[in-house]
Amino acid sequence: MTPAWFRRDIIRPVSPFEHEAVSHAQRVMRCEVTGEMDESTVSHLRAMQSLFGLRTSGYLDLETAKQIERIRVYGSVEG
Repeated sequence: MTPAWFRRDIIRPVSPFEHEAVSHAQRVMRCEVTGEMDESTVSHLRAMQSLFGLRTSGYLDLETAKQIERIRVYGSVEG
């Protein structure tokens, strides 16, 4: 299921909705909330993608969004 806060893959946010989606991911990953795909955010995304066995693009794509939502709901990256 696609998380409600995610609409499409984000490489560089251009719309207010995309900036908010990136900010949401940053809050969940506990990195600085800027709303931008800055170096810290991309690094966090790549680490999380690697942890979950996803393609390590550093982009906020659907599979990554699903894992971010899983972390938000369950509060951890375990099991």
